[in-house]
Amino acid sequence: MPASQTDAEGPGPLATYRAKRDFTRTPEPAGERAQPGREPVAAGEEGERAPVPGLRFVVQRHRARRLHYDLRLEMDGVLASWAVPKGPTLDPNVRRAAFHVEDHPLEYFDFEGVIPKGEYGGGDVIVWDEGTWELGEPDSSFDPVGAVRAGELHFDLHGYKLQGRFLLVRTRVDAAGKEQWLLLHKHDEYAAPGWDPEDYPRSVLSGRTNDEVKAAPDRLWRSSLPPAEAAVDLRAARGAAPAPAQASGPTADELAALDAIGTAGSWLVFGRELRVTNLNKVLFPGRPGEEPLTKRDLLRYAAQIAPVAMPYLVGRALNMHRFPGGADTQGFWQKQLPSHAPGWVPRWDNPEAGAAQTTTYLVVDEPAALVWAANFGALEWHAWTSKVEHPDLPTYVLLDIDPGDKTSWEDLLELARLHRAALEHLGVLAQPKLTGKRGAHIWVPVAPGPSFSETRAWAEALSRAIGNVVPQLLSWKWQVGERSGLARLDYTQNALNKTLVAPYSPRAAAGAPVSAPIDWSELDDPALRPEMFTMRNVLERLAAKGDLFRTVLRAQRLPQLG
Repeated sequence: MPASQTDAEGPGPLATYRAKRDFTRTPEPAGERAQPGREPVAAGEEGERAPVPGLRFVVQRHRARRLHYDLRLEMDGVLASWAVPKGPTLDPNVRRAAFHVEDHPLEYFDFEGVIPKGEYGGGDVIVWDEGTWELGEPDSSFDPVGAVRAGELHFDLHGYKLQGRFLLVRTRVDAAGKEQWLLLHKHDEYAAPGWDPEDYPRSVLSGRTNDEVKAAPDRLWRSSLPPAEAAVDLRAARGAAPAPAQASGPTADELAALDAIGTAGSWLVFGRELRVTNLNKVLFPGRPGEEPLTKRDLLRYAAQIAPVAMPYLVGRALNMHRFPGGADTQGFWQKQLPSHAPGWVPRWDNPEAGAAQTTTYLVVDEPAALVWAANFGALEWHAWTSKVEHPDLPTYVLLDIDPGDKTSWEDLLELARLHRAALEHLGVLAQPKLTGKRGAHIWVPVAPGPSFSETRAWAEALSRAIGNVVPQLLSWKWQVGERSGLARLDYTQNALNKTLVAPYSPRAAAGAPVSAPIDWSELDDPALRPEMFTMRNVLERLAAKGDLFRTVLRAQRLPQLG
């Protein structure tokens, strides 16, 4: 049962969890002291950063002796946990058995890896869903611990896959004190008869399946290290470049096979056979002093970056900006997946598409799909901000700092710093990236729930508040020609099927610049330049700094503005 007692004061709420595990063998986190329960806070004291509103939840798909799903709800400084053998569902006509198990540490929220055979719970684990939760019938006491103790918890989930009102109710307690519960979804707007969790097998953290984690558990949690350092990259330990939790990159043999092909041929990469063509065709003109880059270079980059970019693409329709003639020619948008695409290429059939609209989209649910898109002439990759399970529910708020002809680089940085200050004041997690051209984008992760009109209104309110500080730098005119060369804070991208270029996507320009994530502190670095990161150097940057965009994989509730 969740409790606020810390381990220093007695057995503590994690005593059972720790007693079952040998932390010299299992990569699971031992956990810091349990923290006192905290209520959602919308705003902090003057000058202080406010906590992100909402308590967190996670569902892990766990293949131990038997497949099951672990539902964990943050309360009173720990993760209250239930094992759900058949997994949670949005089908309101289905009841799932659930078994109340020991509380887990908050650090378990991020755990994805392999528990060694012979250890308690031995098997592979992925973060199947995550987000925030709240009591379904809140009152002034906000006492989820009391509700669990009483045996009935009504709660709302705001996740990537799970949405809406759920009920957990205790049905029996056996002689050993083990509690059996029922988990069900209410009849609400998110109810989906026939919804099966096994139809959505990938991690929302890394884009990987359980099989991929088992085959290459690139990131494990070492409980002997402090939480900030506990995510250990096994690829780095083996001498490879550091990488976040992700599918494994292409092997040296696969890259050598690409180099050995003439102008066209078959390339086996990520277990898929691709027919590749025009490999020596120049796609990106060189910058002064540099050689141009070819289609072979693009395919190599797509294969190397795909595992890193996967978490931002998986489960999302992809709009491809194609330049078959190269970056210095006129490009065009390709949304419809062509009929000649191989059968293995992941796709989504849009049930809402009209006769003249795109019916089938590419979905990059595996790394080879991104390489296929690059071979198809997609120099730029633009993924939807909603997932195909809930296309009407955005998972990001997009803030686009679009410079005008008269906008200097220092002006652009000033606008980005103002966004930094505003988001810090609100206690909102967000991450910036350079567009690969002259602008900057800021992505704000949001737990599914708000509509596009609501996220657009939120972005507009924030943009106009920032604009009031530096009105001389901005124009709110829609047409570029009417802006007098000034910048625009474009909140209108927050709409269905509106996109901003994906992180790590190349841009169709000389030198193959890349839309590269940056750290907020880099806005103060005088060496930062708008097109400094390219296909040639961004992998080296990743090896040195890791994936700076991981922040946007954290769902959060947006605070009210105004």
